[in-house]
Amino acid sequence: MIWTKAFWKGTAERSIKTAAQTAAAYFIIGTTGLLELEWVLVASVSGAAALASILTSIGSADFVAGPPAAVVEYVGPE
Repeated sequence: MIWTKAFWKGTAERSIKTAAQTAAAYFIIGTTGLLELEWVLVASVSGAAALASILTSIGSADFVAGPPAAVVEYVGPE
């Protein structure tokens, strides 16, 4: 299930959102000004959060990619 396009599309979307949320949280909680922000640390923490999101997606691949497509078997005239 992890080798489908739907899985990787969902995984990418979730990991990018997780990284953005982590960066925003660090900015809001960690500093008082944009210029005082330690960007390397923000990137490191956000990257770790994105990696955790990717690993979580792999652990729940069926949920991320959705249910497998139904296989319809053609039964011809008898």
